[in-house]
Amino acid sequence: MQKGKIGVTTENIFPIIKKFLYSDHEIFLRELISNAVDATTKLKALSSMGEFGGELGDLTIRVELDEKGKKLTVSDRGVGMTEEEVNKYINQIAFSGAEEFMKKYENQSGIIGHFGLGFYSAFMVASKVEVITKSYREGSQAVKWACDGTPDFTLEPTDKAERGTDIVLYLAEDSAEFGEKTRIEALLKKYCSFLPVPIAFGKEQKWEDGKYVATDKDNIINDTHPLWMRKPTEITEDQYAEFYRKLYPMADEPLFHIHLNVDYPFNLTGILYFPKIKNNFEIQKNKIQLYSNQVYVTDSVEGIVPDFLTLLHGVIDSPDIPLNVSRSYLQSDSNVKKISGYITKKVADRLADLFKNGRPDYENKWDDLKLFIQYGIVSEEKFGERAGEFTLLKNTEGKYFTLDEYTEVVKGSQTDKNGKIVHLYSNDPVAQHSFIEAAHAKGYDVLVMDSPLEAHFIAFLENKHSDWRFTRVDADTVEKLIEKDEQLAMALTTAQQQLLTPVFESQLPTDAKSHFHVQFEAMDPAAAPIIITQGEFMRRMKDMSKVGGGMYSFYGEMPDSYNVVVNGNHPLVIEVLGETQNAAGEELAPLDKNLEAAENEKSALAELLKDKKEEDISQEEKDKRAAIEAKIGEIEGKRKDVLRKAGSENVVVGQLVDLALLANGMLKGEALTRFIKRSVEVVGKSAERQK
Repeated sequence: MQKGKIGVTTENIFPIIKKFLYSDHEIFLRELISNAVDATTKLKALSSMGEFGGELGDLTIRVELDEKGKKLTVSDRGVGMTEEEVNKYINQIAFSGAEEFMKKYENQSGIIGHFGLGFYSAFMVASKVEVITKSYREGSQAVKWACDGTPDFTLEPTDKAERGTDIVLYLAEDSAEFGEKTRIEALLKKYCSFLPVPIAFGKEQKWEDGKYVATDKDNIINDTHPLWMRKPTEITEDQYAEFYRKLYPMADEPLFHIHLNVDYPFNLTGILYFPKIKNNFEIQKNKIQLYSNQVYVTDSVEGIVPDFLTLLHGVIDSPDIPLNVSRSYLQSDSNVKKISGYITKKVADRLADLFKNGRPDYENKWDDLKLFIQYGIVSEEKFGERAGEFTLLKNTEGKYFTLDEYTEVVKGSQTDKNGKIVHLYSNDPVAQHSFIEAAHAKGYDVLVMDSPLEAHFIAFLENKHSDWRFTRVDADTVEKLIEKDEQLAMALTTAQQQLLTPVFESQLPTDAKSHFHVQFEAMDPAAAPIIITQGEFMRRMKDMSKVGGGMYSFYGEMPDSYNVVVNGNHPLVIEVLGETQNAAGEELAPLDKNLEAAENEKSALAELLKDKKEEDISQEEKDKRAAIEAKIGEIEGKRKDVLRKAGSENVVVGQLVDLALLANGMLKGEALTRFIKRSVEVVGKSAERQK
């Protein structure tokens, strides 16, 4: 028996392996089976070249689990190893048998394993590992290598009837989970479902006499020739659909697919599916399965492919993607970057082709594609450059336009006085129905832009087209959405507007999360008496903060700001003015007189001090000026209190404000109950007037 120490540079190599070799210990099974596949592939390659003349026989890789004994065995009938090779490939950590084999047989493909480092992943879960192996070479002596997780090992001759290698893991106490059949079965399905060599785990079962019983047939867990490895011309649409259901059993049917197949300047195969992407796109990510020579690598492809491509589903397989322990290495690998660029181009080509050759079908799928394409446009420059060919806009009437087509449609009627083409849009056509109807009445068209990324998408378009501007249909009154040279006259004077401002303020909600600002606009007398709008800039910044945050997160913390726009030409507003003057006239008269006197006193003092610099004004004069300002402030405060009281008691004012809040979906709870009560009162008053 040979005894010795494994060729490592530190006595602490095993704790390092156990803790740091892979971030997820379950990877050990993928590594061991990859080695078994590698050994089998080598034997097939040697046989095809005439360097192995024996019978290949059954090459199935077998995984056996002794649940009671907590022992897991992976067996193959590949090339096996001699004693010399065991010393070379196992006792010298991280020496790659596959690497040496590939140098000798450069034209052979499919050699994926790195026996040295990959094999040692077994010690992440095992307290002891045995390797029982026999080389394919005629007359070879089988050997048994054993190690208990220290640098000490034993290597001795043993009996083994057939060529190949058995890896026996005695599972550690802290890895008992890997001694359960369901756990191993789940890992095999996750990592080995498409490996090119049959993998058996137990026997198939059948239902008999009210229970499942084992048959004599091996339970093969993998498809050795998956769909993406076949030529697209050999595959039917039904087979593509069936493969998708196999990958994602609970998902909706995909919209369409792309079959990737390239062998220069890198090797890549795969099938990518366009799913029906819901508005909550975060839950759609990480559905692409990344493989290297049919060996599962990861389904967390962010940083490996452009972020927007993570919304796609499917499989990417490339031998140029290394089976590396470090994901950061994958992200910086030059081949991975080339592959990423190629996939981006293929996706853009496919979308352009679908639009060009089947626009009606493409339009039918647009609502499900929109979020994906917008994500690509705002996050990937090269994709954004191409996307103008197949990006659509949809209006509230359900008609679709390319960007250029829509510009031609609206530039005649929706160009403002500054020469900008204004694109009006709605993110909720039901809630914003009255605003949309007002825009339509002016001859304007309104787009539906309701995805979570619309704010970023709009910003991208405005940046690209300096003569375009996007404004949500409820961002202002219809007269000011697209400013023209002509302007309506205002029926109310500035003084009357100032008088009515506290009246309408009295009926508005007081909420720390929402600020309301009353303003008067000259509008069509037939338009609504009050409209609540939200300025485009601030609202858009807040929308952008909800997706991605970053530089926009500041805006997300700010309260919502609304403009309560009072129609200064509406008959009801004029009526409210008269009612207010009647209700508050007596209380306002002395206050107005005092205010006029204080304002005159302020003007007189200002005239006296106009030629003096601030530093030349005496303290007595400063005190007098401050006292006058305080007096004016006090009087104005009292006037506001009187007007607010008059407004709070005015049923018509309350009803007008509530109607505006209701139109914006902002009237709830007690306020809604109050609105219904007031409606009854208004109807009663109307009936009395008619009498």
